[in-house]
Amino acid sequence: MAVKNIVLGELKRVELREVWTDEARDFTPWLAKPENLMLLSRVLGDVELELEGVEVSVGTFKSDIVATDTMTKGRVIIENQLEKTNHDHLGKIITYASGLDARIIVWIAREFTEEHRQAVDFLNEQAAPDLRIYGIEMKLYRIGNSEPAPEFSVVSRPNEYVALLKNEKHGLTETRALYNEFWTGFKNSAEQAGSNLPIGKPSTVNWISLSIGRTNFYIGLTARSRDGRIGCEIYIGGLTAKQAFKLLEKDKAAIEKETGALDWQELPGGQDCRIAIFRQDVPITDKTAWPEAFKWLRTQAETFTRTFAPRIRNLQLNGEGH
Repeated sequence: MAVKNIVLGELKRVELREVWTDEARDFTPWLAKPENLMLLSRVLGDVELELEGVEVSVGTFKSDIVATDTMTKGRVIIENQLEKTNHDHLGKIITYASGLDARIIVWIAREFTEEHRQAVDFLNEQAAPDLRIYGIEMKLYRIGNSEPAPEFSVVSRPNEYVALLKNEKHGLTETRALYNEFWTGFKNSAEQAGSNLPIGKPSTVNWISLSIGRTNFYIGLTARSRDGRIGCEIYIGGLTAKQAFKLLEKDKAAIEKETGALDWQELPGGQDCRIAIFRQDVPITDKTAWPEAFKWLRTQAETFTRTFAPRIRNLQLNGEGH
């Protein structure tokens, strides 16, 4: 039996300052773009970020990014460091949270020292449930001569047990409770229809993800209460996302014969990509509209599975042994 010759690319670390020379002039504007805030939101997992402003004054200081968590309507401050964490920035995030009445802090740095990780853990224990703090390390990688791709990783996050006690004591926020009921209804509706979609635990945010059989690819179902839009998408992440997107786009005509017209979003300002279809006329706050929404989401997810799963499975991507 002949041995298959598998050629793998070499994964190389790229220093952040090779791409962003200055935090305020270069990195902050990049992160403030909607597609990159969405990437960060997905890493945080239970926060949906919407930009308020950049370089927002707090006394004699300026907060890098101020956003809103659309799930809770709470204010979020994002502090960026292209270097290792230090005491100066630890003091700043506390100052900014106080001055801007923030409910969530996201501290992003090239590297977290053990002392600062422990400090974030301590603050999460003491400040819960009124303040939630996330410590995020950011790295850049490239394969061969590819463009650098960002990777966010959570090194410290709010204690889930404390969050659970908070929800039991005060109840979910109105928006989170609505989403939880919506996705619970969707899961039940799909099961009653005999669907084989791999739907997991109902979410309390505006999306759920379904496996499509390959790492860094999944089907995302979305439902936004503020503008009545629901959607189904193929979300592509990881270092080979752009390459995979281009390969799928070559088969666009055949794909859209099965799915109908799609919104092909390469998201050039970030690492990830998506291929989506949306419906604009579904008032999520009106529960009488849910059965039709459930049927549309299920039908689209099943169509996307049939259409994309074999194509995604057969993609030959540089840097992967597929």
